Amino acid sequence: MKALVYEGPRQVSVKEVPDARIERPTDVLVRITTTNICGSDLHMYEGRTDFETGRWFGHENLGEVVEVGPGVDKVKVGERVVLPFNISCGFCKNCERGFTNYCLTTQPDPQLAGAAYGFADMGPYQGGQAELLRVPYGDHNCLRLGEDAAERENDYVMVADIFPTGYHATELAGVVPGDSVVIYGAGPVGLMAAYSATIKGAGKVMVVDRHPDRLRLAESIGAIAIDDSKTDPVQAVLEETMGLGADRGCECVGYQAHDPQGSEDPSMTLNNLVKSVRFTGGIGSVGVYVPQDPGGRDELAQQGQVAFDYGLHWFKGQTLGSGQCPVKKYNRRLRDLIAAGKATPSFIVSHELPLEQGPDAYAHFDARDDGWTKVLLKPGLATG
Repeated sequence: MKALVYEGPRQVSVKEVPDARIERPTDVLVRITTTNICGSDLHMYEGRTDFETGRWFGHENLGEVVEVGPGVDKVKVGERVVLPFNISCGFCKNCERGFTNYCLTTQPDPQLAGAAYGFADMGPYQGGQAELLRVPYGDHNCLRLGEDAAERENDYVMVADIFPTGYHATELAGVVPGDSVVIYGAGPVGLMAAYSATIKGAGKVMVVDRHPDRLRLAESIGAIAIDDSKTDPVQAVLEETMGLGADRGCECVGYQAHDPQGSEDPSMTLNNLVKSVRFTGGIGSVGVYVPQDPGGRDELAQQGQVAFDYGLHWFKGQTLGSGQCPVKKYNRRLRDLIAAGKATPSFIVSHELPLEQGPDAYAHFDARDDGWTKVLLKPGLATG
């Protein structure tokens, strides 16, 4: 089969690799029809992690079941399924408590928890930026789709990661109807957080970024766009909230945050949120942070630490929720919103490309080139 293989920092290529196959009775084999490039892939693509050469990315996956193991009862050949990026067993202590993002069974390192497709430090599993994908614990991990699966594929594939992750940010922050909400970061996850806040009935949604194409998308769903290259984002939020600050805030950037001048500052968005959110407000942080970052700008960053304004955070009595999204906690309800016509997360899609164009797509997405807001790779799409 063909896969988009990682060969080193900013180097990926399409190669023939051994076919994914059923390895255990509970496995499901899926022919990938859509797989997305995620901002989290860029951390690995840029060489900022210990992702091994020869592997391939791809944790936002949707496709058709082509084979099932003898231990699979529910999922059938021919069904369309979308796959949570977290690989979980469903029966360990964490999974039983709803924390499928920190599964203890699928992570082979006893010092860690949680597994994912094609991701650094999250198990040995290959990604879905390929023609076939092995899905462990298939009955548990496959979310089956309805008759409109092919027609609305670009919507449903968002349920693999970014739609639930954006929704999770609003859950961690505690967003309820009527709240004012500020989102830092208008990448795909930040836009999904803004969209989720809107779906949940937020009274006002503000989105901070500096990329015009992303800010236009935020405005297209009724959010207030704040360009932090042109104005102080904290002051802009305060002006929109009578000087009190937003009720809730979502951090959707992560440890590679940059200031408007282009300097990397991993603490910037966290500290801006502390200043932007009111006393007793809530903050949800879903941007990726790592325990070690050898490529960090200083010794603190290299140790995975940030200079956090904890004193002000404590003084304001704010809550802070963080961590990877437990996709299975939300994916059914979000799938059903799409099916009912209540949600159309594909509004962020800018490109649908064959797998063979993956290397160019990574280069454009990594450069944040204008108009490259969300890239979908479709292995079955003919090159033209």
